[in-house]
Amino acid sequence: MPDVPDLPLQNLSATELAALICRAADELSTRGSSESFAEMLKVVSHVGERVGIAARGLASANSWSQVAQVSGTSKQAAWERWRM
Repeated sequence: MPDVPDLPLQNLSATELAALICRAADELSTRGSSESFAEMLKVVSHVGERVGIAARGLASANSWSQVAQVSGTSKQAAWERWRM
């Protein structure tokens, strides 16, 4: 993906940052071009990888039980899905 302007994202709350991501995804998904679709696929892959990193970070700082609670799964399911 091309570089984007360095925005001060650290100043946004988690809710605000998630809303920005959703807004960008909404815009990209409605453009109707093969380029937009291809970029959406890249974004989905990237976000999937980052979800795993976030889950492992939360588990490390707290526990897999916390990951399970946040994700609405069992502790075993969370561990199996995101341990690697």
